Amino acid sequence: MTINCAIIDDEPLAAGLLKSYAEKTPFLHLVGTYGSALEAMKHLRENPVQLLFLDIQMPELSGIEFAKVLPSETKIVFTTAFQQYAIEGYKVSAIDYLLKPISYDDFLRASKKAFDMLSTMQKQQTYAQDRFMFVKSDYKLLRVALDDILYIEGLKDYVRIYLADGQKIMSLMNMKKLEDYLPRPEFLRTHRSYIVHMTRVHSVDRFRIVFGDQYIPISDSYKDDIQQYFDQHLLS
Repeated sequence: MTINCAIIDDEPLAAGLLKSYAEKTPFLHLVGTYGSALEAMKHLRENPVQLLFLDIQMPELSGIEFAKVLPSETKIVFTTAFQQYAIEGYKVSAIDYLLKPISYDDFLRASKKAFDMLSTMQKQQTYAQDRFMFVKSDYKLLRVALDDILYIEGLKDYVRIYLADGQKIMSLMNMKKLEDYLPRPEFLRTHRSYIVHMTRVHSVDRFRIVFGDQYIPISDSYKDDIQQYFDQHLLS
């Protein structure tokens, strides 16, 4: 996967340094370097990027102000010489905040964070669109249709996938990664050991999800998300 990125910085030396970093990072494709947010706005409207290295303190339009009008899917890494802007940066959902002078190690760490986040989003979109995934089980790759999944149980380093036809599939897999990849809110974590296919839920008893004779617990950590889902679908 290659990420299209751009740099916005009104300091030529800082912009040049970031450009050199981007050009030597294998998974980044630099679309453009701009001296102001207004200049970038004209080009990025027609050539959107997935990742933006954005200076905060700039004339006419600050990086914070510009971030507020960007599409939500554009990931932002703020670059600035002023540490006091960090809290403001996170208020507009920046994925990282780099303090000048920026080392390549810090640049690469922030870029890798964006890469991991965008890779996960891409898998989510693929799973949601194609409606299936492949899982490893007993040295085989098994195709699992998302619509056939009732729920998933975490068992230390393994997961057990329960299907509507009664089949159970064991796979060596990370529960958190699986949670990240499956489309939300169709699939929601209800407990550290369970992910539930919410569109397959037909019964809830005392705030436990019921599949036949199996009761899936809902822990306090995930209660708000589950309650919100039920509230959105509740006829009252």
